[in-house]
Amino acid sequence: MAVSSTAESLLSYIVRMQVNLKLSKTYDGLLFLSDSTRHPQEIHSHHHRELELNVIVRGSITYVVDGRRFTFFPRTLIWLFPHQEHQLVDRSANAQFYVAAFKPTLVTKSCRSALNQGLKRNSVEHEGVLNTLLDPESFELIRNIMDSLMLGSLDADILDKEAGFGPASDFCFEHRDPDALNAGLGYLMLICWRSQLKNKTTHDSIVLHPVIRRALKCLSEEKKESSLEELANACGASKSYLSRKFHEQIGVPLNRYRNSLRLSRFFRHYQEDGRKTITDAVYAAGFGSYAQFYKVFAQAYGQGPRDALAAKLRIR
Repeated sequence: MAVSSTAESLLSYIVRMQVNLKLSKTYDGLLFLSDSTRHPQEIHSHHHRELELNVIVRGSITYVVDGRRFTFFPRTLIWLFPHQEHQLVDRSANAQFYVAAFKPTLVTKSCRSALNQGLKRNSVEHEGVLNTLLDPESFELIRNIMDSLMLGSLDADILDKEAGFGPASDFCFEHRDPDALNAGLGYLMLICWRSQLKNKTTHDSIVLHPVIRRALKCLSEEKKESSLEELANACGASKSYLSRKFHEQIGVPLNRYRNSLRLSRFFRHYQEDGRKTITDAVYAAGFGSYAQFYKVFAQAYGQGPRDALAAKLRIR
């Protein structure tokens, strides 16, 4: 049967958005602590075959899922199921949150009773993100479990820098004691699910305007940075309307969001090609000048790029 060009395009888009976490057979999942003060994460929309869990420690993070914007705060437990396309569009300057991923095989072998069957689903039963606010006691218990499981893992800087490692990355997760990690991940998943079942799900969200959904898609997919006028034309809106509506609905100015994308691209260019100088990577990432890059970088990390790259971020 012939496949239409539209169907081919859709299939290509679905495949492209699925991220391979490249977990070896040794591991049933992974766990790390994401920290805004370390590295900017790739913020493209994606999904993966693993069940994902986030627990917010401090600050706030904002996701776009199913055309809605969700902002989460400390002690929030978040579930992202395998078929849920999700995009981290913003993190506060002090944001810190745990990220755990559980392979389907771990979910299957750990969830045998009727109580835990909800973990086997591929998507939520309603629109949005399944989440709950943990009571202080449950939060501390879960946090202590996560901290103990990360002992023996890779350096926090490396894990946070490589988080969301895409198809071009050769990074692989490692842990000194895989057996302990695997046993702990199963226990962690069930403890968190028990907390989810005993608490209410919050439903506060903002439904995104089609123009903003198109803007996020265009920005996520563009190979070469477009001007604001070009982006607005692609979205079917004026420059002023797009800028105003984006800030209103995403919660951050459009230029700040684009600077986050540029920073992310800068790190990718600088890491992937050791022959690139900082200046080469700056322009390849879409910054208009080194001065603009320096200002954005310093605002994000509290120091200049050369000092940060040499001392803190340890990027070659």
